[in-house]
Amino acid sequence: MTAAQADLQIDRPTVADGAVLWRIARDSKVLDLNSSYSYLLWCRDFAATSAVARDERGEPIGFVSGYLRPDSPRTLLVWQVAVDASYRGRGLAAALLDGLAARTAAEHGVDTVETTIAPGNTASERLFTAFAERHGALLEREVLFEAGQFPDGPHDPEVLYRIGPLAH
Repeated sequence: MTAAQADLQIDRPTVADGAVLWRIARDSKVLDLNSSYSYLLWCRDFAATSAVARDERGEPIGFVSGYLRPDSPRTLLVWQVAVDASYRGRGLAAALLDGLAARTAAEHGVDTVETTIAPGNTASERLFTAFAERHGALLEREVLFEAGQFPDGPHDPEVLYRIGPLAH
């Protein structure tokens, strides 16, 4: 943890965090924004596989949402990673991701992390490539969903990043 992260707390989200997490995702201008309702449900139903960073006042400033894949329960699928604009560039996304991976490994035996990244999202590409390197894990990439599979108009393909096995 860097000095810039020393006053931050990383823990599980609560339903009370849902609205703020929705705003952080909306303001990222990069993420596909889900309904505000989905962030409330996520904070209720997937808190054990998600993480929120809080500032010195306890206010959410970043999050990672994830879930265990039903057909591969040792795989954590990271759904979204977002950090409030005023806290970017401090390694917070990496700290959130590392903390969540460690917690889910200890609690659920997670040894693989997956995520999808649209081509051109260089911040996410760097985040997950560096994560694989820090954890001494292989990184495989393949297109999971082609552009034409999305029913709501033009959408970039989603590339699956599979990282594992993680060295703990």
